[in-house]
Amino acid sequence: MSVGSLEDAKRDPVIRVTAMPADTNAYGDIFGGWLLSLMDSGAGLMAARHSRGRAVTVALDGMTFHLPVGVGDEVSVYAEMVRLGRTSMTIGVEAWRRHRTEDEAVKVTEATFTFVAIDDAGQSRVIQQES
Repeated sequence: MSVGSLEDAKRDPVIRVTAMPADTNAYGDIFGGWLLSLMDSGAGLMAARHSRGRAVTVALDGMTFHLPVGVGDEVSVYAEMVRLGRTSMTIGVEAWRRHRTEDEAVKVTEATFTFVAIDDAGQSRVIQQES
């Protein structure tokens, strides 16, 4: 389990939000599906930038929940390009939480997302590689 300061991370999150009561499950913890949705959205932002257009999620691998997220926690989602292929991208995503009155952040979950770049007809398209 990783612990650190958000400032120490020296990277910008792709998404940062505050967990709210409407995002909880029946036990009062933040619903895992809400967190997964944030991570997919963050990975999608990175995929769209790298593919210069529309990209869709085709796979999710290795989702691991380390710790729960509570109401009022600040949730930061970080994404990193792991592999950039001809039409697909593999993006590593981590979600970190920080209690609203504390400085330390803790990694709460991580996963690997695969996206495919598509055209307007929904067919895969080649991602233009930067020279």
